[in-house]
Amino acid sequence: MFPEPFINRIKTQKYIDFGKLLESLNTLSPVSIRLNPFKWNRIPGNSKSVPWCSTGYYLSERPSFTADPLFHAGCYYPQEASGMFLEEIFLQLFSGRKNLRVLDLCGAPGSKSTHLSSLLADNGCLIANEVIRSRTSVLAENITRWGIPNTIVTNNDPAELGKLTGYFDLIIVDAPCSGEGMFRDNKAREEWSENNAILCSKRQRRIISDVWPALKENGILIYSTCTFNPAENEENIKWLTDNTISECVKINISGFQQITEISFKGTTGYGFYPYRSEGDGFFVSVIRKKERTGTPKFKRDKGIKTVAGKILKRAEEIACIKAGNVLVMNQTVYHSPVTVDEFSFLRGILKIIRPGTELFREIKGEAVPEHGLAVSVLLKKNVIPSINLNYSQAVSYLRKEIVDMPQQEKGWYVVSYEGCNIGLVKSTGSRLNNLLPVQFRIRMTPEILSGKKIIRWCS
Repeated sequence: MFPEPFINRIKTQKYIDFGKLLESLNTLSPVSIRLNPFKWNRIPGNSKSVPWCSTGYYLSERPSFTADPLFHAGCYYPQEASGMFLEEIFLQLFSGRKNLRVLDLCGAPGSKSTHLSSLLADNGCLIANEVIRSRTSVLAENITRWGIPNTIVTNNDPAELGKLTGYFDLIIVDAPCSGEGMFRDNKAREEWSENNAILCSKRQRRIISDVWPALKENGILIYSTCTFNPAENEENIKWLTDNTISECVKINISGFQQITEISFKGTTGYGFYPYRSEGDGFFVSVIRKKERTGTPKFKRDKGIKTVAGKILKRAEEIACIKAGNVLVMNQTVYHSPVTVDEFSFLRGILKIIRPGTELFREIKGEAVPEHGLAVSVLLKKNVIPSINLNYSQAVSYLRKEIVDMPQQEKGWYVVSYEGCNIGLVKSTGSRLNNLLPVQFRIRMTPEILSGKKIIRWCS
């Protein structure tokens, strides 16, 4: 059931219990989610906490996330539990730090990006990047749902991001890998090969090399994979520290007996194995850059309009914003997590997919609110009237159907479920127009949705 070369190699890895690992890979993966602390604080019923994540929970059964309006409201995100260890690393190294610049290099679909967004809060800017263009839309949608206004979404190769010399305090490289940690899935086993694992190792080194210049002096790079392969894990870390002026940073794991410390020729990594920790296979290591770097200088791009006057006043009326961070692109008014000057600098180098939080569009003198504002924590309470929907109505809305509800006075309305915003409607006086962007709609039929279970929450 497992590739023979994989079995032969695992037997040689003394820090892994070969028999227990193979046995654990023939069990089902645990189901876990991470809550959005800025939107939701209820605990899922019949759940238990993820040890290294303050908002992480293991669920007792697998629900349908697609059928749950609270998922679409950005109240929680399904994430594999081992990867949530990012929080413990971040808190040990960056707690209390302000004005951070963070890069999630391989961001799609958004698990680590949304987690970093929560950890950063209002203490900096996250660039959530995805190299593959077709995957950036999913990343942007999940960042929009999450609703914390500190994230820019980009579509760049590592070498292009490397041009931001000395810009980032923290870079996360969750590298594409051979996927051995997901061998509970038969597809992962079938796709594995020795040649692909070798190619992955080479590609990972190239990715790190290309983005390394963007890390500032004393900045931190967190490298992770979901494989057990030493060539993709500790050997790559040793290669990095041998070829750069850098050092491995030890993380205190004394409170987590489930994690295995991996020492290799003066480097340190941390392994998550399904027979010890409740989750899939995962490897992570932390490196501090010790090289001198330059500092970027921000210069205004003439193509970026400074927002003032009536537009700025309207933005301040509906959203909790910083005036110097409001900009207009393609007739849409955005709130960026950085100043207009810094955004101009970034746009000169990066392909920006989502500049920040969409506030509204100016159409024939009217400020038309955007979906991004409706689901963002920036939206001021009671500025746009709200309609709370029941489950049936919320699902109809998310399927982009006409919602059966009483007539409303003319105007814009935020629609919510369980008190959490899921989008906008506009009343003409006689009907409600559903303004959910088509890319956010649920495509499941009502018949399929009716049979799906969703998370039950403790009161």
